[in-house]
Amino acid sequence: MELTFQALEIDKAGRKWATLFAQLWPAYRRWYLSDGLEQRPTYVACRDAIAAHMPELLQTYERLCDWAGGGDLAARFLSLWKPPAYISGCSQVVWLGERPLLIRNYDYAPALSDGLIMKTRFGRTSVLAMTDCMWGVLDGVNERGLAISLTFGGRKTVGPGFGIPLILRYVLETCSTVAQATETLSSIPTHMAYNVTVVDRGGRFATAYLAPDRKPVVKAVAYATNHQGRIEWHDHARATATLEREQFLHFRINDPDMTEDALIAAFAKPPLYTNAYRTGFGTIYTAVYDPVAGTARFIWPDGSWDLSVDGFAEGRMPITFQSGTRAVG
Repeated sequence: MELTFQALEIDKAGRKWATLFAQLWPAYRRWYLSDGLEQRPTYVACRDAIAAHMPELLQTYERLCDWAGGGDLAARFLSLWKPPAYISGCSQVVWLGERPLLIRNYDYAPALSDGLIMKTRFGRTSVLAMTDCMWGVLDGVNERGLAISLTFGGRKTVGPGFGIPLILRYVLETCSTVAQATETLSSIPTHMAYNVTVVDRGGRFATAYLAPDRKPVVKAVAYATNHQGRIEWHDHARATATLEREQFLHFRINDPDMTEDALIAAFAKPPLYTNAYRTGFGTIYTAVYDPVAGTARFIWPDGSWDLSVDGFAEGRMPITFQSGTRAVG
């Protein structure tokens, strides 16, 4: 299995983004209609939801709709309001050494991953992020010194809300500190359960536990895997070894002999790293974000790629994934 990662800087004209949208839209269209058109909200409902919950994104949203060709269905998809359910794995941790870092593994199926790293300045803030759904954020950093990452929360509940990648985009577009980020995360409805970890250049950090049917919970916790307190979806927990990964991270960051390099290296080995790609929970990449320097390092077993908000360079990185038995646990 192969995936070519791309790093693109999106300019105000949007030509590169429009070309990319034309390439990816057929697959996203199938996914968006997977439950039937009648399950998706109308364009008016989608636009109204963004205007109500993320008004600073409304102008960008409308610009992207134009770049996508102005179609009704594409505009509804781009809102990520009440999208189909989707599930991933993932582990993430904040490291406070000489500088704060956010380190994470993204676990998913290569065939369903965009592999798209975008440098954008849609509004007043430059953002460097691994993207999903054409402009949503899986993890990233902004020029204000804020880094953010998500993991699935391990619950089946689906409700009215946004797909979490758009919420992360909004945080990076509008927030500078962990306090601002957690307040924002707590104010926007999410359609599924997710754990979002944030760290700023001052070394402040938090994890927000979000769900469509519960009030948000924010704790000064430096790590997250795929559950929210107690295990509620036992099959998923066993398949992804969420408890083992959480305990592993807990002990590593509380080990007085732990170093930055050793912690990053641990993400390339079990239980954090998995090659179970055929079941949809293989490690697609490790990301290391430095909110002080505004940099990102993406790491694979056979290479790495360094990018920066200030010194961003476009490029491509082909990666081959070797599937095997479940490498976690």
